[in-house]
Amino acid sequence: MTDYERQKIYELRMKGLGYKAIGNILGLTRDSVRSFCKRNNLDGNGEVVSLNVEVMKDKNLLCLNCGKLLKVKEKGRPRKYCSEECRRTWWKNNQDKKIKNDTAVYKYTCFHCGKEFSIYGNKKRKFCSHNCYIKYRFWGEEDEI
Repeated sequence: MTDYERQKIYELRMKGLGYKAIGNILGLTRDSVRSFCKRNNLDGNGEVVSLNVEVMKDKNLLCLNCGKLLKVKEKGRPRKYCSEECRRTWWKNNQDKKIKNDTAVYKYTCFHCGKEFSIYGNKKRKFCSHNCYIKYRFWGEEDEI
């Protein structure tokens, strides 16, 4: 089973479809869909599953990105993601949910190219890019084209 098929099974299951319907759509057997759903806590009535998953996400029992069951720690802040990769993927896809403070946007002029740039949250930035830093730091005027 491919990653695409796993993702589609998850999406169709969240819409309330049954094992047989999902199998017919994806060209898989009902039993392979059913075993995947059981392994990933998606078994039971389709409509109830979609409601249960939303409740489990609200209670931080499932990863916000991939929907895997999380290991709950006894102490500390509850986890929201199963891995660092899932956390980064979720934030990359949900940029609009990031709370940005307008006072943390700083405007500077690049030391190398003289271009004006704005940066969020970094008071000590001097260059608009890493490339400008490298050119300023290591290249001489005779090296530039």
